[in-house]
Amino acid sequence: MNKQQELMPRDEHNAHLVANVHPAEWANPEPAGRYNLVVVGAGTAGLVTAAGAAGLGAKVALVERHLMGGDCLNVGCVPSKGFISASRAVHGVRGAGEFGISCGEPITVDFSAVMERVRRLRSDISIHDSAARFRDELGVDVYFGEGRFAGPDVLEVEGKQLRFAKAAVCAGARAAAPPIPGLAEAGYLTNETVFSLTELPPRLAVIGAGPIGCELAQAFARLGSRVSMVGHRSEHILPREDPDAAGILHKVFARAGIELYLPVQGLRVSRQGGEKLLRFEYGGRQGGIDADAILVGVGRAPNVEGLGLEAAGIDYDPLRGITVDDRLRTSNPRVYAAGDICFPYKFTHTADALARILIANALFNGRRKSSALVVPWCTYTDPEIAHVGMYARDAEQRGFAVQTLTVQLADVDRAVLDGETEGFARVHLKKGTDRMLGATIVARHAGEMINEFSLAMTNGLGLSSIGRTIHPYPTQAEVVRKLADAYNRTRLTPCLKRVLSRWLKWQRG
Repeated sequence: MNKQQELMPRDEHNAHLVANVHPAEWANPEPAGRYNLVVVGAGTAGLVTAAGAAGLGAKVALVERHLMGGDCLNVGCVPSKGFISASRAVHGVRGAGEFGISCGEPITVDFSAVMERVRRLRSDISIHDSAARFRDELGVDVYFGEGRFAGPDVLEVEGKQLRFAKAAVCAGARAAAPPIPGLAEAGYLTNETVFSLTELPPRLAVIGAGPIGCELAQAFARLGSRVSMVGHRSEHILPREDPDAAGILHKVFARAGIELYLPVQGLRVSRQGGEKLLRFEYGGRQGGIDADAILVGVGRAPNVEGLGLEAAGIDYDPLRGITVDDRLRTSNPRVYAAGDICFPYKFTHTADALARILIANALFNGRRKSSALVVPWCTYTDPEIAHVGMYARDAEQRGFAVQTLTVQLADVDRAVLDGETEGFARVHLKKGTDRMLGATIVARHAGEMINEFSLAMTNGLGLSSIGRTIHPYPTQAEVVRKLADAYNRTRLTPCLKRVLSRWLKWQRG
C-alpha cells in the first residue's frame, strides 16, 4: 500500500476504512469509450456528482488519488464531530452537580478509548463512500491513481486515457500552515493528522482562532489538555462571526482555562528536546508558551497541483483555486468544478449543493447559478455559533438599510430549564419589511436551529411566516418564533395603537 493511503495507528478500524475507500487489491477498469462525465476527486463534491449523474443514466468515471470520502469522512467532519461528542460527554458529567446529580471524583478520561471510538465510527460510516458501493450499486467506473488532464477532453490515470464529453474537477483543498519561522522544523499537527493521536498532549498550543482551531481547542481542553490559543493575525476568536457571538465564546473559553493570546506579533517556534517553544510579542511585551504539541488551524489551500490544468486550458489561481463562472464552468467549456477547489465557502454541505448544480448544468444544459445559494454554516463549539446569509456589516456595505432584532436565550423557558441560557438568536431585516437578510444563533444546538431561517430565506418567506408557524413548547427553537413576535411588535406604531384602541373602546359601547 502506498504510504499516502496509510492511516495511523495501524488497527482494525483503520484497516477496514482503507479496505472500503482505497482497497489495496483494487484493479482499475478498462475505459468505457467516451464518458458522459469524468469526475476528478472523490470527496463530497465528487461523490455527489458521480452518484447523481450515474443515477440519471450517465456513464461516469470517478478518479481518486488518495481516499474516497475526502476530508469530510477521513480527517474532517466525521472524526472531528465524534471527538467533540466525547468532549461534550465529559463536560456534561462534570457539570451534573448543577442538576443535583453527584458523579463522584475524580472523573477520568481514557483518551486512547476516545480515539478508538472515533476510528471505529468513522470506519462504520465509510461503507457509504466505498469504492465497491460506487462500482457495484451505482455503476460508476472507479479509478485510483493520479488523474491528470492530457488535453481538453481527456484525462490520464495510471496509464489509461479517459475520454469525456464533460468533466468535473472536485479535487478539494488541504490544510495550510502560515510561514512561521521554525514551525516546520518543530513539527505540528493539522486536522489531517490530529485524529491519529492515541495519547493526550498534556499541553497543546493552537495556532489560529478560526472555526477549526476553536472547535478542537475546546474539545482538547475538556478532555484534559492545558490549551493555549495563539492568534497569529486575529484580534479575537472567530473574527468573521458576529462580534457578540464571538464574545460569548471568548468568555466560555476564559472560564474553561483556555489561555488566549490575540493577536501576537513576531511569532516564532523552536524545539528543545520533546518540547515545542512558541515565542512572540503580546500586549507590548515578550511572551511565550511551552507545549507538547502544536495544532495549526489556519487556512486551506486548493489542490490544483498535478492535475494538468494547463493542458486542458483551465484557468486557476494557486491560492484561490480553479476559476469558475456562476454556473461552475471553467475556461474550458467541457470542464466544470465544484467544492473547495473553486468556492469560497468550504463546507461539506456547500460542496453537496454545488455538485447538484454542476450535474444540471454540465449534463442537461441547465442555467442554475451558484450565487443563488443561501449558505448556512456552523462552528461546533459549545455553544455552537450558526449563521446564514449576510451579517449586518455586509448588508450595509451592499446598500441595505438594516433592522436588527435579537432575543436572548435567557428569555426562552426551555433554555432556562436546560441550564443553557448563554446565547441568543439574531436576525437582520431589510428595514421596513420582514425580508430576512441574515441570521445568527448562539446555542448548544444552533446548527440544528438555523435551518428554519435557511428554509425561509431560500424560499423567499419573510419573518412573519415564521411567526405564523406553531412551534412545540417548550423547545429552544422557540427563540426563532420570539424574533418574529418582536418584529410584529415593531409594526404596532403609536398611530396604529391609537386606532386600535379607539376601535376596541367603540366595541365596549
